[in-house]
Amino acid sequence: MKVEPECASCILYRAQIQVYQATTNPALRFRCMSEIVKLINRDFKPSTVAADISTTRDRIIRQLTSNSDPYKQVKKQANEKALKLLPQAKKFVLLGHTQQERFKKACLCAIVGNIMEFDIPGHKYTLKSLSKIIKDAAKDLVIDDIDQAYEITKKANSVLFLADNAGEIVFDSLLVEQLKNMGLKVTYVVKGGPVINDATLEDVELSNIDKLADEVITTGADAIGLIKKHVSPEFLKIYEEAELVFAKGMGYAETITEYKYTKPHLHLLRTKCTPVANYFCVPRDKNIAKLVS
Repeated sequence: MKVEPECASCILYRAQIQVYQATTNPALRFRCMSEIVKLINRDFKPSTVAADISTTRDRIIRQLTSNSDPYKQVKKQANEKALKLLPQAKKFVLLGHTQQERFKKACLCAIVGNIMEFDIPGHKYTLKSLSKIIKDAAKDLVIDDIDQAYEITKKANSVLFLADNAGEIVFDSLLVEQLKNMGLKVTYVVKGGPVINDATLEDVELSNIDKLADEVITTGADAIGLIKKHVSPEFLKIYEEAELVFAKGMGYAETITEYKYTKPHLHLLRTKCTPVANYFCVPRDKNIAKLVS
Protein backbone atom coordinates (compact mmCIF):
# COMPACT_ATOMS: atom_id res chain seq x y z
CA MET A 1 0.00 0.00 0.00
CA LYS A 2 1.69 3.18 -1.21
CA VAL A 3 1.50 6.64 0.33
CA GLU A 4 -0.88 9.35 -0.81
CA PRO A 5 0.12 13.06 -0.75
CA GLU A 6 -1.55 13.70 2.62
CA CYS A 7 0.61 11.01 4.25
CA ALA A 8 3.50 13.49 4.32
CA SER A 9 1.69 15.85 6.68
CA CYS A 10 0.63 12.93 8.91
CA ILE A 11 4.20 11.61 9.14
CA LEU A 12 5.41 15.09 10.12
CA TYR A 13 2.52 15.70 12.54
CA ARG A 14 3.12 12.44 14.36
CA ALA A 15 6.84 13.21 14.49
CA GLN A 16 6.18 16.52 16.24
CA ILE A 17 3.89 14.90 18.82
CA GLN A 18 6.38 12.14 19.48
CA VAL A 19 9.37 14.48 19.71
CA TYR A 20 7.61 16.58 22.33
CA GLN A 21 6.84 13.42 24.32
CA ALA A 22 10.42 12.19 23.99
CA THR A 23 12.30 15.29 25.20
CA THR A 24 11.84 18.72 26.77
CA ASN A 25 15.09 20.05 25.27
CA PRO A 26 14.19 22.77 22.69
CA ALA A 27 17.42 22.38 20.73
CA LEU A 28 17.00 18.62 20.58
CA ARG A 29 13.39 18.96 19.48
CA PHE A 30 14.50 21.27 16.67
CA ARG A 31 17.22 18.86 15.59
CA CYS A 32 14.78 15.93 15.52
CA MET A 33 12.25 17.80 13.41
CA SER A 34 14.99 18.98 11.06
CA GLU A 35 16.09 15.37 10.52
CA ILE A 36 12.49 14.24 9.91
CA VAL A 37 12.04 16.97 7.30
CA LYS A 38 15.22 15.70 5.59
CA LEU A 39 13.84 12.14 5.73
CA ILE A 40 10.59 13.17 4.06
CA ASN A 41 12.45 15.20 1.44
CA ARG A 42 14.68 12.21 0.66
CA ASP A 43 12.34 9.23 0.93
CA PHE A 44 8.77 10.44 0.40
CA LYS A 45 7.96 9.22 -3.12
CA PRO A 46 4.98 7.61 -4.88
CA SER A 47 6.62 4.22 -4.29
CA THR A 48 6.99 4.77 -0.52
CA VAL A 49 5.10 2.67 2.04
CA ALA A 50 3.97 4.81 4.98
CA ALA A 51 4.84 2.17 7.59
CA ASP A 52 8.39 1.95 6.25
CA ILE A 53 9.21 5.66 6.32
CA SER A 54 7.41 6.02 9.67
CA THR A 55 9.57 3.27 11.14
CA THR A 56 12.67 5.25 10.11
CA ARG A 57 11.12 8.41 11.59
CA ASP A 58 10.60 6.74 14.96
CA ARG A 59 14.12 5.32 15.02
CA ILE A 60 15.57 8.77 14.37
CA ILE A 61 13.58 10.24 17.26
CA ARG A 62 14.52 7.49 19.70
CA GLN A 63 18.19 7.68 18.73
CA LEU A 64 18.52 11.46 18.92
CA THR A 65 16.57 11.85 22.17
CA SER A 66 17.91 8.69 23.86
CA ASN A 67 14.28 7.99 24.80
CA SER A 68 13.67 4.32 24.02
CA ASP A 69 9.87 4.52 24.27
CA PRO A 70 8.25 7.98 23.91
CA TYR A 71 4.77 6.42 24.04
CA LYS A 72 5.41 4.39 27.20
CA GLN A 73 3.02 6.33 29.43
CA VAL A 74 0.37 6.65 26.74
CA LYS A 75 0.43 2.90 26.13
CA LYS A 76 0.00 2.25 29.85
CA GLN A 77 -3.07 4.51 29.86
CA ALA A 78 -4.49 2.74 26.79
CA ASN A 79 -4.16 -0.66 28.48
CA GLU A 80 -5.90 0.66 31.59
CA LYS A 81 -8.76 2.16 29.55
CA ALA A 82 -9.26 -1.06 27.61
CA LEU A 83 -9.36 -3.17 30.76
CA LYS A 84 -12.23 -1.02 32.05
CA LEU A 85 -14.25 -1.86 28.92
CA LEU A 86 -13.29 -5.52 28.72
CA PRO A 87 -16.24 -6.85 30.82
CA GLN A 88 -18.72 -5.06 28.52
CA ALA A 89 -16.97 -6.38 25.41
CA LYS A 90 -16.84 -9.91 26.81
CA LYS A 91 -20.55 -9.80 27.59
CA PHE A 92 -21.17 -8.70 23.98
CA VAL A 93 -19.23 -11.73 22.68
CA LEU A 94 -20.96 -14.21 24.98
CA LEU A 95 -24.36 -13.09 23.72
CA GLY A 96 -23.59 -15.11 20.60
CA HIS A 97 -25.71 -18.28 20.64
CA THR A 98 -23.41 -20.32 18.40
CA GLN A 99 -19.66 -20.69 18.01
CA GLN A 100 -19.86 -18.83 14.69
CA GLU A 101 -21.76 -15.92 16.25
CA ARG A 102 -19.24 -15.66 19.10
CA PHE A 103 -16.38 -15.77 16.59
CA LYS A 104 -17.94 -12.89 14.65
CA LYS A 105 -18.59 -10.81 17.74
CA ALA A 106 -15.03 -11.39 18.94
CA CYS A 107 -13.73 -10.26 15.53
CA LEU A 108 -15.85 -7.12 15.82
CA CYS A 109 -14.42 -6.37 19.27
CA ALA A 110 -10.89 -6.88 17.96
CA ILE A 111 -11.62 -4.41 15.15
CA VAL A 112 -13.10 -1.86 17.57
CA GLY A 113 -9.94 -2.17 19.65
CA ASN A 114 -7.99 -0.95 16.63
CA ILE A 115 -9.55 2.47 17.21
CA MET A 116 -7.10 2.90 20.11
CA GLU A 117 -4.53 4.81 18.07
CA PHE A 118 -2.96 8.16 18.92
CA ASP A 119 -1.93 11.23 16.95
CA ILE A 120 -3.58 10.49 13.60
CA PRO A 121 -4.91 13.83 12.31
CA GLY A 122 -8.69 13.91 12.63
CA HIS A 123 -8.88 10.66 14.62
CA LYS A 124 -10.00 10.77 18.24
CA TYR A 125 -11.70 8.40 20.64
CA THR A 126 -12.94 8.33 24.22
CA LEU A 127 -14.04 5.55 26.56
CA LYS A 128 -17.62 6.64 26.00
CA SER A 129 -17.28 6.52 22.23
CA LEU A 130 -15.60 3.12 22.39
CA SER A 131 -18.49 1.78 24.42
CA LYS A 132 -20.98 2.96 21.79
CA ILE A 133 -18.82 1.76 18.89
CA ILE A 134 -18.76 -1.76 20.33
CA LYS A 135 -22.57 -1.80 20.19
CA ASP A 136 -22.57 -0.39 16.64
CA ALA A 137 -19.63 -2.46 15.38
CA ALA A 138 -21.69 -4.56 12.97
CA LYS A 139 -23.32 -1.46 11.45
CA ASP A 140 -19.89 0.02 10.69
CA LEU A 141 -18.59 -3.21 9.11
CA VAL A 142 -18.29 -2.20 5.45
CA ILE A 143 -16.21 -5.20 4.35
CA ASP A 144 -17.46 -8.37 6.00
CA ASP A 145 -15.57 -11.57 5.20
CA ILE A 146 -15.93 -12.92 8.72
CA ASP A 147 -18.20 -15.83 7.82
CA GLN A 148 -15.82 -16.96 5.06
CA ALA A 149 -12.92 -16.59 7.49
CA TYR A 150 -14.79 -18.69 10.03
CA GLU A 151 -15.16 -21.54 7.56
CA ILE A 152 -11.41 -21.49 6.87
CA THR A 153 -10.55 -21.11 10.54
CA LYS A 154 -12.59 -24.07 11.74
CA LYS A 155 -10.73 -26.32 9.28
CA ALA A 156 -7.32 -25.04 10.38
CA ASN A 157 -5.02 -26.38 13.08
CA SER A 158 -3.18 -23.18 13.96
CA VAL A 159 -3.26 -19.42 13.51
CA LEU A 160 -0.60 -16.72 13.60
CA PHE A 161 -2.10 -13.60 15.20
CA LEU A 162 -0.29 -10.34 14.39
CA ALA A 163 -1.09 -7.76 17.07
CA ASP A 164 -1.13 -3.99 16.64
CA ASN A 165 -1.55 -1.42 19.42
CA ALA A 166 -1.31 -1.38 23.19
CA GLY A 167 -4.81 -1.24 24.66
CA GLU A 168 -6.15 -2.90 21.55
CA ILE A 169 -4.55 -6.19 22.59
CA VAL A 170 -6.94 -6.34 25.55
CA PHE A 171 -9.79 -6.72 23.05
CA ASP A 172 -7.72 -9.22 21.04
CA SER A 173 -7.88 -11.52 24.04
CA LEU A 174 -11.57 -12.13 23.31
CA LEU A 175 -10.78 -13.37 19.80
CA VAL A 176 -7.81 -15.42 20.97
CA GLU A 177 -10.12 -17.06 23.51
CA GLN A 178 -12.62 -17.97 20.79
CA LEU A 179 -9.86 -19.36 18.56
CA LYS A 180 -8.72 -21.54 21.46
CA ASN A 181 -12.31 -22.68 22.04
CA MET A 182 -12.35 -23.78 18.40
CA GLY A 183 -9.35 -25.99 19.08
CA LEU A 184 -6.65 -23.96 17.30
CA LYS A 185 -3.07 -23.46 18.34
CA VAL A 186 -2.60 -19.68 18.60
CA THR A 187 0.76 -17.94 18.22
CA TYR A 188 0.40 -14.29 19.20
CA VAL A 189 2.91 -11.78 17.84
CA VAL A 190 3.89 -8.37 19.22
CA LYS A 191 6.65 -5.99 18.17
CA GLY A 192 10.25 -6.71 19.11
CA GLY A 193 10.80 -3.18 20.41
CA PRO A 194 8.94 0.10 20.96
CA VAL A 195 7.56 1.79 17.84
CA ILE A 196 4.75 4.37 18.09
CA ASN A 197 2.09 2.85 20.39
CA ASP A 198 2.41 -0.72 19.12
CA ALA A 199 2.21 -3.50 21.69
CA THR A 200 5.40 -5.14 22.97
CA LEU A 201 5.99 -7.98 25.42
CA GLU A 202 5.61 -5.47 28.25
CA ASP A 203 1.93 -5.02 27.35
CA VAL A 204 1.09 -8.70 26.96
CA GLU A 205 0.79 -9.70 30.63
CA LEU A 206 -1.85 -7.04 31.33
CA SER A 207 -4.05 -8.35 28.53
CA ASN A 208 -3.97 -11.98 29.75
CA ILE A 209 -2.90 -13.01 26.24
CA ASP A 210 0.09 -14.88 27.66
CA LYS A 211 -2.31 -17.17 29.52
CA LEU A 212 -4.62 -17.69 26.52
CA ALA A 213 -2.28 -18.08 23.56
CA ASP A 214 -0.12 -21.17 23.14
CA GLU A 215 2.89 -18.99 22.44
CA VAL A 216 3.73 -15.29 22.46
CA ILE A 217 6.59 -14.19 20.21
CA THR A 218 7.88 -10.96 18.68
CA THR A 219 8.66 -9.82 15.17
CA GLY A 220 12.21 -9.26 16.35
CA ALA A 221 12.00 -5.67 15.15
CA ASP A 222 11.02 -2.17 16.26
CA ALA A 223 9.20 -1.71 12.96
CA ILE A 224 5.61 -0.87 12.02
CA GLY A 225 3.73 -3.70 10.32
CA LEU A 226 5.63 -6.48 8.57
CA ILE A 227 8.62 -5.15 6.65
CA LYS A 228 10.68 -8.17 5.66
CA LYS A 229 13.98 -6.31 5.64
CA HIS A 230 13.46 -5.38 9.30
CA VAL A 231 11.96 -8.44 11.00
CA SER A 232 14.10 -11.25 12.39
CA PRO A 233 14.83 -14.35 10.27
CA GLU A 234 13.29 -16.45 13.04
CA PHE A 235 9.99 -14.58 12.88
CA LEU A 236 9.98 -14.50 9.08
CA LYS A 237 10.34 -18.28 8.99
CA ILE A 238 7.38 -18.68 11.37
CA TYR A 239 5.32 -16.26 9.27
CA GLU A 240 6.14 -17.97 5.99
CA GLU A 241 5.29 -21.39 7.42
CA ALA A 242 2.02 -20.23 9.03
CA GLU A 243 -1.19 -21.91 7.98
CA LEU A 244 -3.49 -18.95 8.60
CA VAL A 245 -2.81 -15.33 9.60
CA PHE A 246 -4.97 -12.82 11.45
CA ALA A 247 -3.44 -9.37 10.85
CA LYS A 248 -4.56 -6.47 13.02
CA GLY A 249 -4.40 -2.81 12.11
CA MET A 250 -3.36 -0.39 9.40
CA GLY A 251 0.38 -1.03 9.70
CA TYR A 252 0.04 -4.67 8.74
CA ALA A 253 -2.42 -3.78 5.98
CA GLU A 254 0.02 -1.20 4.59
CA THR A 255 2.93 -3.65 4.54
CA ILE A 256 1.54 -7.14 3.89
CA THR A 257 -0.29 -5.87 0.81
CA GLU A 258 3.17 -5.20 -0.66
CA TYR A 259 3.84 -8.95 -0.85
CA LYS A 260 2.28 -11.89 -2.65
CA TYR A 261 -0.22 -13.72 -0.45
CA THR A 262 0.62 -17.41 -0.10
CA LYS A 263 -1.89 -18.25 2.62
CA PRO A 264 -5.22 -16.87 3.91
CA HIS A 265 -4.96 -13.56 5.79
CA LEU A 266 -7.83 -11.96 7.66
CA HIS A 267 -7.15 -8.22 7.90
CA LEU A 268 -9.03 -6.71 10.86
CA LEU A 269 -8.85 -2.93 11.14
CA ARG A 270 -10.56 0.43 11.45
CA THR A 271 -10.01 2.87 8.57
CA LYS A 272 -8.59 5.66 10.71
CA CYS A 273 -7.15 7.66 7.81
CA THR A 274 -8.31 8.50 4.29
CA PRO A 275 -5.42 6.84 2.37
CA VAL A 276 -6.12 3.45 3.99
CA ALA A 277 -9.85 3.90 3.45
CA ASN A 278 -9.17 4.74 -0.21
CA TYR A 279 -7.08 1.60 -0.66
CA PHE A 280 -10.00 -0.56 0.48
CA CYS A 281 -12.51 1.66 -1.42
CA VAL A 282 -14.54 2.40 1.71
CA PRO A 283 -15.27 5.51 3.84
CA ARG A 284 -13.05 6.61 6.68
CA ASP A 285 -13.86 5.51 10.25
CA LYS A 286 -15.37 2.18 9.23
CA ASN A 287 -14.65 -1.42 10.17
CA ILE A 288 -13.00 -3.91 7.84
CA ALA A 289 -12.70 -7.69 7.98
CA LYS A 290 -11.01 -8.46 4.67
CA LEU A 291 -10.06 -12.05 3.82
CA VAL A 292 -7.23 -12.33 1.30
CA SER A 293 -5.43 -15.45 0.10
